[in-house]
Amino acid sequence: MCGIVGYLGAKEAMPILLDGLKRLEYRGYDSAGMAVMGDNGMDIRRSVGKLKELETQLLTSPLRGSVGIGHTRWATHGRPTENNAHPHQVGHIAVVHNGIIENYLELKKQLMAEGHTFTSETDTEIISQLIYKYSSQGAAFAEAVRLALHQVRGSYAIVVINAREPRSIIGARKESPMILGLGNGENFLASDVPAILSHTRRMVFLEDNDLVIMTDAGVTIQDLAGNPLDRPVTNITWSPAMAEKAGYKHFMLKEIFEQPRALIDTFRHRVDPHQGEIILEEFHLTPEEVKRLQKITMVACGTSFHAALVGKFLLESLCRLPVDVDLGSEFRYRDPFVNPETLLISISQSGETADTLAGLREARSKGARSLAICNAVGSSIARESESVFYTHAGPEIGVASTKAFTTQLVSLYLIGLYLAKELGYRSAEQIRGDLQALFQLPTLLQEVLDGDQVIREIGQNYMKANNFLYLGRGIHYPIALEGALKLKEISYIHAEGYPAGEMKHGPIALIDEHMPVVVLATRSPVFEKMMSNVEEVIARRGRVIAVSEADNFTVREKVETTLPVPATSLELSPILLTLPLQLLAYHIADLRGTDVDQPRNLAKSVTVE
Repeated sequence: MCGIVGYLGAKEAMPILLDGLKRLEYRGYDSAGMAVMGDNGMDIRRSVGKLKELETQLLTSPLRGSVGIGHTRWATHGRPTENNAHPHQVGHIAVVHNGIIENYLELKKQLMAEGHTFTSETDTEIISQLIYKYSSQGAAFAEAVRLALHQVRGSYAIVVINAREPRSIIGARKESPMILGLGNGENFLASDVPAILSHTRRMVFLEDNDLVIMTDAGVTIQDLAGNPLDRPVTNITWSPAMAEKAGYKHFMLKEIFEQPRALIDTFRHRVDPHQGEIILEEFHLTPEEVKRLQKITMVACGTSFHAALVGKFLLESLCRLPVDVDLGSEFRYRDPFVNPETLLISISQSGETADTLAGLREARSKGARSLAICNAVGSSIARESESVFYTHAGPEIGVASTKAFTTQLVSLYLIGLYLAKELGYRSAEQIRGDLQALFQLPTLLQEVLDGDQVIREIGQNYMKANNFLYLGRGIHYPIALEGALKLKEISYIHAEGYPAGEMKHGPIALIDEHMPVVVLATRSPVFEKMMSNVEEVIARRGRVIAVSEADNFTVREKVETTLPVPATSLELSPILLTLPLQLLAYHIADLRGTDVDQPRNLAKSVTVE
């Protein structure tokens, strides 16, 4: 995934592009570049490394002009080098690109045979070469772009400028996100909302095979055959301040502390506590269609996959329907058994995760009903699903997902309660009790957050460990996976999550006096089983960190360290147990001096396979 910004207006483009790239740096940071059209034609700056390297270059050698494109890169094809950085210029054409061109080797061979010379290792240069080829043959700018795109297979979001038409920008997308921002006398293209939110809230979420032509006269949207299209304008309600750090050291820490608010925003308009009702106006299955469901299949990747695993426990318990959970990257390659009696739930923070989107399309092609859980309004997964449940977490900038995860869990809980009532497994009176526990949850989350400084001190005791083991049972097993993922993502410590009952089938061999073992040991139905696992770790001199209730002295007396949490219902406990694990990972990473918001080799959303 890479970050793209384009601007055409009356202002200097460079500061606008640079600000947009800073807001998109979470999407790519191996290299960066910018091209601006000014009085002297097209001028380009590119650099390797973080965006600050490009910013330093621009301070000494600025770009002048009011039309331009910018890019931050997360390398797929080609190493992070200046030659491989975007924009890629061929003659009078310059292109920035997010995605993967699958047939680039075939096209490169063909173009080289025609006499074209390549200067990079990237697949993106194919697009520049093709547009230049057709433009040089006499095709108009937009037609040259269309002809080039008809040649490529794969995914792309591109923005193109042309020195022969200096007051034009063309953008196009297929299976990679692209947003058009409509301003007053100026217009924008970007990969994500935060890049341009300080300039406009009027956004058009482009769809696959859309092509945008921006000039001083305005904006037109066409399909790849040149036919005009009408796309709706969405007014974004996020304020620009929601995408800023607000005094926190890192976006990740800010987003951890935003979770009580995010959870409230996710559930407050969807519940009627007095009537014991869950109000899901976004869910388009009728009660009769719900009753015909035979199973639920969930598809997700990464942290969202862990949310789906929790959802399996919730939905099977509440709805008494069988639930399958699949990784998006595996689902469509096994010819999955889904049919019109299957509800496919796809979960993605960005709504653009390529493998999850492919899984959704595979299930819909087999007739499955579909419901998306995502945070990004107008995203591809949201648009292609019959029903969509927006989490309302607000923009999440830190690469390691935090508030998106817990709002996904709340979403699954509400969906489970809704389906349970429709299927006759939950009464209005029972749901009133469920909602009472849910309403208390933000306060309980704040109690955990109030212990942040204590968790930081605990982190100091474990920051030098090279390996961690996380153990959970039942509905808490996915939280062990998520806790381990957070630690490895941002601290670069090897961490492994495991179902505690499987510890003796391998991981126990790793335990010694140097191995911190994080156990989720609350008063659940498997508490005694969990304590047996704790005893086994202690017997091998493992250093046990337990997440447990503050008054659970059975645990506190046994273990080296306790991360206390308040008590709540079993169904909501995964949300509560997640917070101390997020804070522990954050503080260990911060104490070790890693780049918390932009961990190496990772990007916020994986929009290519």
